[in-house]
Amino acid sequence: MDIRIGNGYDVHALAAGLPMWLGGVQIPSENGFVAHSDGDVAIHALCDALLGALALGDIGHLFPDTDPAWKGVDSKLLLEKVVSLLAEYGYMAGNVDITIALQQPKLAPYINPMRVTLANILGLTPDRVSVKATTTERLGFVGRGEGCEVWATALVIGGIGHGGGCGGHGGHGDGHCGCHGEGEGHCGCGHHE
Repeated sequence: MDIRIGNGYDVHALAAGLPMWLGGVQIPSENGFVAHSDGDVAIHALCDALLGALALGDIGHLFPDTDPAWKGVDSKLLLEKVVSLLAEYGYMAGNVDITIALQQPKLAPYINPMRVTLANILGLTPDRVSVKATTTERLGFVGRGEGCEVWATALVIGGIGHGGGCGGHGGHGDGHCGCHGEGEGHCGCGHHE
């Protein structure tokens, strides 16, 4: 089994009249994110954490904002593509941890929907997806309501082609979760529990 850790960071400016998407969930707000895609800064940071764990660059490299194909794209699709790319290399997420810094609106009612949404895409149970929200006590550009920043950390597990695994990720049946068929959740994938 090969275990790696990646971290990601992203920031987007806020502007009036735009939709606000965070963690795959639309948040009621007068302001939204200025971006080429739908601006889901939480998913963007998570994608970078997953890619970083395998030294595969970042989403700016994979999905450049100069490409009209990604204009206004649902960031959940980007995350799906990153998850598929990891699977091609024989890896999947074991657990992820996301911290969102945003002054307004309050995100507490949307934390669990974000966790469930992201868990479904990652092929994990929600208890392996942490989403936390904080303000900056009105300090800096976040505190002034000018933008949002997000940090993400991802534990990534690999080990394809060495026999046995649960095949629970992508249905390949050849160890894509990196668990080697240990059978009691040793890989953190949730498929043995």
